[in-house]
Amino acid sequence: MVTTGNDYTEILLRRGIVSPEQLREASQMAREQSEMSIGDCLTRLSYASGEEVMRAMAEFHNMEYVDLEEVRIPESMVELIPESVARENTILPMDEDGDSLKVIVSDPNDLETIEKLRFILNRPITTALSPKESIQHAINQSYGQIEGESADSMLQEFTDTAIDFTETEEDLLNSEDGVDADSAPIVRLVQMMISEAVQLRASDIHVEPFENRVRIRYRIDGVLTERDSPPRRLLAALLSRIKILAKMDIAERRRPQDGRIKVTVGAKELDLRVSVIPTSHGQSVVMRILDKENIKIGIRQLGLSEHNFKVFQSLIKRPNGIILVTGPTGSGKTTTLYAALNALNKPDRKIITAEDPVEYYLPGINQCEVRHNIGLDFARIIRSMLRQAPNIILVGEMRDSETASMGIQASLTGHLVFSTLHTNDAPSAVTRMTDMGVPNYLVASSVIAIMAQRLVRVICSRCKQPFTPKESTLEAAGLTPEMCEGAKFMRGRGCGYCQKSGYRGRIAIIEQMILDSKVREMIFENRGSDELRRLAISRGMRTLYSDGMRKVLDGITSIEEVYRVAKRTEQDEAVVV
Repeated sequence: MVTTGNDYTEILLRRGIVSPEQLREASQMAREQSEMSIGDCLTRLSYASGEEVMRAMAEFHNMEYVDLEEVRIPESMVELIPESVARENTILPMDEDGDSLKVIVSDPNDLETIEKLRFILNRPITTALSPKESIQHAINQSYGQIEGESADSMLQEFTDTAIDFTETEEDLLNSEDGVDADSAPIVRLVQMMISEAVQLRASDIHVEPFENRVRIRYRIDGVLTERDSPPRRLLAALLSRIKILAKMDIAERRRPQDGRIKVTVGAKELDLRVSVIPTSHGQSVVMRILDKENIKIGIRQLGLSEHNFKVFQSLIKRPNGIILVTGPTGSGKTTTLYAALNALNKPDRKIITAEDPVEYYLPGINQCEVRHNIGLDFARIIRSMLRQAPNIILVGEMRDSETASMGIQASLTGHLVFSTLHTNDAPSAVTRMTDMGVPNYLVASSVIAIMAQRLVRVICSRCKQPFTPKESTLEAAGLTPEMCEGAKFMRGRGCGYCQKSGYRGRIAIIEQMILDSKVREMIFENRGSDELRRLAISRGMRTLYSDGMRKVLDGITSIEEVYRVAKRTEQDEAVVV
């Protein structure tokens, strides 16, 4: 039995929800990240769901567990606790029993909050347990119905009324920070749009003008979802407000612009990377939401299989060489590289990065931002950073022969180099580098591994249920009856937790190609990517498609999701294992 001092974990062990090894790993992670509990770590590592952890905790503390998907909180209860108090402490009033008030909390040991509530409300408090995310979701729903205002409701208000925004836009243009939120509806609209996107876990917000309307879309788990759109007459004021926040030139309408917004939503401090480009019907805006929580991910959570996980851990401990991560924009390359840097970020190592732009700021790491307007490009930064005697270098992207050559020289002079490349799979990264003008013998002698990756949506843990796919579907996917023996096919029926989509969160499917002596020999001989791919598969490489299908068999994602991001090739025949 693993002893951790958190006895509810023994219930998780007894029920077979987690293994002793998984509990030890979560305990180690909790020690390294003091702000996280063992329960948080088990959830973050996907070893247990928030519901499973909370049910075990409730049983151990002899408390009631509340499934907020099944319980509706009456408005009369919600009115008893101010929204600011509920949000700050992540609590929710549930029921009254005489003079006593029952409150739903996520931490049974948070006695300070309970005492504070007793003082504020001047009445006895009893507690029940529910996962933190469930309470936050219920707060958004409950208080939104009473005193809150959603972006959709504001858009409907604007659509139904004929508000003149001429004066509002003028105020926005002449004010550094915009006008007071109570006097300018457009200020509230932009703030609510950002808040709503964060609550829905969107990665970016798209504001797109067309001839007769403005379309607003959020990208949630990699898929664009359209929201209610504001009237076309709001476009100028909307753009002005966003540009002011991003410190852009409001008068410039002909050229693309980039900016950055710092916002606070609830307890989160977020960076928004803003891009504005002119289109035929006006300026189109994309605000990319950068959440610092996303970079606290560990290597274990990337989606690597057990074999690939062990190989990757050994690779990043190498003293020198190049590790490339490839894939299109939005495939999680930056997250993978930052997870590796987080694992290597120790006081005895010096790490320097060259990025365009710096997306997340990492404590303990020297990060340099590319500035083309003063001639500070990747190659120049790499040349200078080598004089700083680093152990590890991250190059945001190898986009030309000069940058690639500098990265290779750094690896050959005893540095471990991480970088990205835009290719469809791992073997074609070799061809891409030689096409850029890098001699094949340099590629073979410096690159030690190439990882291609895509992101697939994970089936919702709350509403997932077993099902049996049709035989024709399995046959088309290349899954034989032998492969399907013991498979746990799952699908989400759709619930409030996943916004009825059946999916919540994403995980990487990964193709990891190790450059051993045989592969290097083929690169020296200038062989094509197809031959390299066949050799790599014969030597144990699992392709993107086959790794995706492995996750389908394990009940993590669906066949449709794998089809969405990876294609089956003739080399994938009989390798879906």
